[in-house]
Amino acid sequence: MTMHETIEAKLTAGLAPSSLSVINESHLHAGHHHGASSHHGAFDGTGETHFRVRIVSERFAGQSRVERHRTVNALLKEELAGSVHALAIEAAAPGEPVRG
Repeated sequence: MTMHETIEAKLTAGLAPSSLSVINESHLHAGHHHGASSHHGAFDGTGETHFRVRIVSERFAGQSRVERHRTVNALLKEELAGSVHALAIEAAAPGEPVRG
């Protein structure tokens, strides 16, 4: 299973979203330096390391933006501790605009 599929599956199981879009944005970060020191070199933009999630779920009703982000981060804890370097989250309850 790819990281994209793993993220999609975990968010679907945990939040039963009415709308979910998982976007691999790794290519947008080519040339950026990752790691504590510059000897790691520049990131080449390949792989599945940077994602944007746009999600609408009834579970987010009444939650603040921070609570929504914490919910998503908790569901993806293993991935964020592993190979996912960055995750942009745009979370909304039904009827709300999706924004980051």
